[in-house]
Amino acid sequence: MERREEQEQKQLIWKSEPESMVSVTIGRTMATLLAARPKKLHHSISRLSPDSYIKSSLDSLDYSLWFLHKYVRDAAQRDGNLDEILVPIIQHSLKYKDSKHDNQPMILLNWLFQDEFLFQAVAMNLANIITRKDDRYIAFGWCTLVRGLMEYENVMDQYLFNGIKEKYSALLKMLCTCIPHLSCIARKGSILQDEFELPSRLSVAAADCLLTLTEGLTKKPMLSSRTKSLKSSESNPQVSLLASSIDERKISAVHKSSEVLNVGMEDLFWDYLQDLIYLVERLLAWSRKSRPLHAKGLEQVLKWLQEIQVHYGGLQEEAQILKTRVLLLSSCWKHYGMLLHLEDKKFNKQYKELLDQYLSGIQYYTNNHVEGHAESKDGGIETRKFFINCLCLLLGRFDGKQLECVLLDYGKQISHVLLSQLYSCGLFLNVDILVLLLHFGKLHCNDEDVIDGVVHIFKVILFKTNNSSGSTVTDTNQMDSMVPLLLHLLDERDAAARAVVKLIAEYCSISTDGHCLEEVLKRLDSGNAIKRRNAFDVISELVHISKDSSHKAHHSTWQVIANHLLGCLDYEETAIQEQTPNLLPLIDPSFVLPALVHLVCLSEEKARPAASEALFRVLKHHNQKPEVICMMLDSLRNLSQDQADAEAGACIGKGSNFDCNRVLRLIPEWSKTVQDWNALIGPLIDKMFAEPSNATIVRFLSYINEQLAEAADVVLSRVVFQMKGQKGGKTSCNPLVCSSFMSLIDEDFLSRWETKTCPSDDSMRMQQSLFERLCPLLIVRLLPLRVFNDLNSSVVYGQLRNAPFMHEYGDVSVTGDDSVVAFLVNRAFSKFEFEDVRKLAAELCGRIHPQVLLPLVCSQLEHATESRDMLKIIACLFSVCTSLVVRGKESLVHPFILQIWRTIKVILLWPSSDGDQVSKAQHGCIDCLALMTCAELQAHESFEDYTSWRRNIAGKKGNRGNAITEFCALRNVISQLINDESDISGSKLPYENCEPVSVPFRLCMANVLISACQKISDYGKEPLAKTILPCLIDSVEVETQPEIRAAFIQVMFSAVYHLKLAVLPYSHDLLKLSLKFLGKRSEQVFITSLFC
Repeated sequence: MERREEQEQKQLIWKSEPESMVSVTIGRTMATLLAARPKKLHHSISRLSPDSYIKSSLDSLDYSLWFLHKYVRDAAQRDGNLDEILVPIIQHSLKYKDSKHDNQPMILLNWLFQDEFLFQAVAMNLANIITRKDDRYIAFGWCTLVRGLMEYENVMDQYLFNGIKEKYSALLKMLCTCIPHLSCIARKGSILQDEFELPSRLSVAAADCLLTLTEGLTKKPMLSSRTKSLKSSESNPQVSLLASSIDERKISAVHKSSEVLNVGMEDLFWDYLQDLIYLVERLLAWSRKSRPLHAKGLEQVLKWLQEIQVHYGGLQEEAQILKTRVLLLSSCWKHYGMLLHLEDKKFNKQYKELLDQYLSGIQYYTNNHVEGHAESKDGGIETRKFFINCLCLLLGRFDGKQLECVLLDYGKQISHVLLSQLYSCGLFLNVDILVLLLHFGKLHCNDEDVIDGVVHIFKVILFKTNNSSGSTVTDTNQMDSMVPLLLHLLDERDAAARAVVKLIAEYCSISTDGHCLEEVLKRLDSGNAIKRRNAFDVISELVHISKDSSHKAHHSTWQVIANHLLGCLDYEETAIQEQTPNLLPLIDPSFVLPALVHLVCLSEEKARPAASEALFRVLKHHNQKPEVICMMLDSLRNLSQDQADAEAGACIGKGSNFDCNRVLRLIPEWSKTVQDWNALIGPLIDKMFAEPSNATIVRFLSYINEQLAEAADVVLSRVVFQMKGQKGGKTSCNPLVCSSFMSLIDEDFLSRWETKTCPSDDSMRMQQSLFERLCPLLIVRLLPLRVFNDLNSSVVYGQLRNAPFMHEYGDVSVTGDDSVVAFLVNRAFSKFEFEDVRKLAAELCGRIHPQVLLPLVCSQLEHATESRDMLKIIACLFSVCTSLVVRGKESLVHPFILQIWRTIKVILLWPSSDGDQVSKAQHGCIDCLALMTCAELQAHESFEDYTSWRRNIAGKKGNRGNAITEFCALRNVISQLINDESDISGSKLPYENCEPVSVPFRLCMANVLISACQKISDYGKEPLAKTILPCLIDSVEVETQPEIRAAFIQVMFSAVYHLKLAVLPYSHDLLKLSLKFLGKRSEQVFITSLFC
């Protein structure tokens, strides 16, 4: 009675106890259980009845077990999480992961797993806790605990409980859901050091845990317990085919044992194939530096997994195919997974047995192939490849003294299997090498993977190192004596030669003696095609080895190698000629690039394609290195200069085939391979500023103008900075050029420059100054027009974005504004500037957006007209002309274009004589009006009704509406030409007042139409002909001024000559006029009619 009351009281305490108290209690419980000795814990579990009440202190082991059981069951019933017990277990597993007495978590979980209900709860919580808790410490401990559960056989056979064993398959399926998460941890856990990836401790644990889970998927269901006394061949039938006394009966055991795999496990394993590929990729990256032989095996494993994925990935329907792919994957992965662990306490106990098995497998399938007993069509190549991969993975795990011990014990056996008696009693026998390598050649093993694996194992044996090539000082004494014999094997094209190629290349990469390389190069130059091909293969292998090696050959050695490879571009062997361009990019570009540029520019047509391909690949390989591009530009400049000097000295005849454009034509295709232009453009722009007279750089940049536009801010910022240094008319302060020449560009300076009355040294410095001031403008000229379209760009427009609208008709000051446009305007309108600089700046001003340019130019043109500043007038007109050409109607419809028209009228009314500055300005006005006309005619919507045009031009009076909207360039030009009255004051539109128009002004209008006929595009020819010819034909007969009549006929002649077929509808009228005016007495009219 008393006992029952105590039980009820205990139950009430359990139900009413606050959650915090439960947490404290379970915490003390887990501390007690995890601190107990494993044997004592096991003893308490063995005599515990979960259903009985435990009357004991809270700190007792029995009570703690009872409380844990009760807590887990209640949590499972209410679907709660079990973090309170799993976190301490995980932490304990991590804390004592290297201890031999850390079995308490395994004992507790084994006990809980015996209850199906508790197993489901604990296993499910264990599987999802790693994804629920973003804690690296918990993830690390979880990987350690789960790996222990999956490898329970190593520690649990001594105990009587079979909870883990019985629930192994179910537990494995639950835990496998964490494989993607483990794969993600492994992929993100790399640390970059010296360009190699190294794993973190967590990523190592995650990778090993993932491998353990996938290994578990390859195991057959555990039907009965096995004891440690069983032989290896009985406990692991899949590996029995590798036993030293191998036979066909044992080989077939792997297939029979694999057939009992659970179907669910098969599907599960295949579903995680991509995660295996991700894992092997990380393992390969981590092994490249420290374990190259292991990395070679990993490369083959990765290749094999990817091939399986491609071959079987899309086949989901046929049961037999499904079975075959899983059989193949699981049977091989059983061994691969075991060999890929980064940390494996069992490895030192197992490696001897595994080594015997793999060597036996290689020997068995090799013998079958030689004797013709192979059952498979490929002669067992894939199987041999599998065993060699395993051997690479196994031997690749050893390093230092451990490797030396293994080679001492197994070197003879390994050598015997690979080449038969290559290694004997720790000494290499040279006679055996020659004989047995020849024997290897007779095996006709043409599989590259097999040869590659064998050679990598040989490298470990011969050089007694498992480090990366050239990473440490390697003993080459053994190889020194073998080299002469090995070189003789390069006289044949067989499997032995292919193996020797790799060994000799490895030897050349680490040997300080260049004799072996000299012998190889002699064979490369020999007349024997087989010797040349083998020697080329050695050089190819050497280049690839040295690319990733810290050991670099002497400068002169690589120059010799590069020269021989450049010579291969002209070889008759297609294979050598095609492979050479792939090797040259891997060599320091300073050894190959100048010579390649020379070959492309000057070589004969036969060798040119190979040289061009090689140069392109070199540039592509180094497409993020500006120094390589600068090296190419220097080579082109030097060649061009040499060519110019030779031509000047008459050293080169007319048949010279020099053409630097062959190199530059490669640039557009090369530019598509560049990923980050910002890294290249800055140094290239700086180089152009440093060498302003180097025309080659300008031509190069013209090929990448679109890419320059993409990085316009980088380009223009440097341009502004450079022009800012030249501000105020000073030359650039390039210390190499202008250290003692900082003259201002003033009137005296320009006078001496134009009259060439300065000393020769000053003349050269002036010329250099001209190039320096042109250089930024040339860069701007290379940029596409769209760079100027962004009115919000501060580097392009600066303060001028708003200035034109604030000073609609006033002068716009650009002083103090460090923008591209401000500098262009200052250079274009500066009184003291080189003429070439002013012209180029004025041309570039024409690219400025019309909203900024036209108000500014209008103001400048008006002020220049008032002061009769011809230089500024010409610059303004040139800018407007360029704007009309590049912008077209966008400039023409701007309101300020009418004011510019009025100012042009004023200039055209000035008296002038041929050749003076006024005449030059008037020619600019004529061209400007002609381009207005062309821009107008090319706007399709403006010419829908030609009849109404002619009516308007004929001189209709009256209200014509808004002046700006009604303004038409062609209409006004024709009106000025054929009418005798106009307003020349400029205050109103031309047709609003009636004042006589001077004959010179009307002749200017005729010249405008003649210029328009010359400049008009094909699209505008027909509209121009339809507009001007009917008006001129009607007016020429009534015109009283002979000069004007002659001008009419000259316009019609220009129309006939330039507009071609567009004048056909008027050919009859034109012919009649010509015949009629041939009889006139006026000499001007007669001559003009004669030509027409």
